[in-house]
Parts: sequence; structure tokens; C-alpha cells
Amino acid sequence: MKDDEILSHINALVDEERTLQSKTEHPLSDAEEERQRQIEVALDQCWDLLRQRRARRQYGDDPDEAAIRPPDIVEHYQQ
Repeated sequence: MKDDEILSHINALVDEERTLQSKTEHPLSDAEEERQRQIEVALDQCWDLLRQRRARRQYGDDPDEAAIRPPDIVEHYQQ
């Protein structure tokens, strides 16, 4: 996945997240809450992948060798 594809996917996820968050007239259903959690994890993975690609490029490595890390890894990063 190239940088522009990752950014496009991030934008789509953010749009979906905003749609879910805009439902203020009633609490989110269990399915909506689960989807929101999935979106958060996917966003963390996408941002991590983009950072990996940029770092690899900066240090002369092939950015295409960057890989999506599992949720249990990216969810434990310190912000």
C-alpha cells in the first residue's frame, strides 16, 4: 500500500468515525460501539504503517517493506 492509499484509507475511516460520533440523539448500539473501536484500531495501524514507511524512506530503506503491525502491538504504544 502506497502513502497516498494509506492517507485515503485514513480519511475514509475518519469520515466514518465522525458519522458515528455525530449520532447524538441516541446512544450508540453495541454494534456501533464495536465498529467505533475497530475504526480506532485501524487508524492506529494506518498511522503506524505510514510512520514506518516515512522512516524507512528517510534512512534509505525500501518503504514497501513496511508492514501493518497487529492491534496488540499498536494499541500499546505511548502517545
